[in-house]
Amino acid sequence: MSTLADVAALATVSKSTASRALSRPDLVAPETAARVRAAAEQLGFVPSRVASQLARGRTGIVALVVPTLDNTFFTPIISGAQARADLADLQLTVSVNPMEEPAQLRAFERLARQVDGVIVVAPRGADELLQAAGALRPTVLVDRELAGMSSIVADTATAFGTLMRRFIADGHRSVAYIGGPEGSWQDRQRTRAVTEAAQGRAGLTVLGPAPSTFAAGVSSVEAVLACGATAVVPYATSIGLGLVFGLHARGIASPGDVIVSTERMVAEALGGGTIPAIDVDGEGLGTAAMAALADALESKGVPAAPVRRRLSVPVFWPGA
Repeated sequence: MSTLADVAALATVSKSTASRALSRPDLVAPETAARVRAAAEQLGFVPSRVASQLARGRTGIVALVVPTLDNTFFTPIISGAQARADLADLQLTVSVNPMEEPAQLRAFERLARQVDGVIVVAPRGADELLQAAGALRPTVLVDRELAGMSSIVADTATAFGTLMRRFIADGHRSVAYIGGPEGSWQDRQRTRAVTEAAQGRAGLTVLGPAPSTFAAGVSSVEAVLACGATAVVPYATSIGLGLVFGLHARGIASPGDVIVSTERMVAEALGGGTIPAIDVDGEGLGTAAMAALADALESKGVPAAPVRRRLSVPVFWPGA
């Protein structure tokens, strides 16, 4: 098997020049780069991807940090990030870290020493903790915005506000919002959106905070019935499914007596399009985040300006 030294000898250049010609041809004369490429092709030499990355001071590895693997919301984000990483010739590794405590920052620091950049999904982490993490490596936040840091967010807050207005327009005078995990950035945005949408138009009961689990939805049945809500917007699909299950166990029709919004895939499976729904493109979130990170890594040492994008979240209404 041919080596880099063989290529350098055939091209009559030093080994270091041959390495630069193959990994960073912009750093050598065009004729030298062409001669080295021709020698490599003649000898059938295939550069080591790892060696090439290390020669550029990079590992070729990036990380996606999620707070848990129990929440299926993160699965398509990982899938989208993986596909986009492949296009950028990057290896993606997934790490579970809530990024909520100082000790978890130390774990992040260990990870950062082994990768070129990081995508972080940390809905409840303190601003100071995430800023400290972002100072270690190029970092892109998902579903969280923070001044001075790149972020890709699904604009679910606007979608939730739209759901609330449509419920009210359909005649619902008592509506409820079941909030998400305590301290969640997205929950704050969604609470504000539904509150503004209902203000002066209908009675709104805000329940929670609650974990994004089926059990939390089941546990919310009593509170929903007590407030008299005929329409409910849950923070997460799992909460909504638990609520519907609990209502059915009480002999209460949903949809029917109480209507609960959900995500489009679930609405189509349960009601054939009779349930209000939103459609968050998780793969799109992951793809956009990885694209932003790949661009930052290619900035060649020049700090890239923070990217801030909000991806539209469509709302689907029965009969519309």
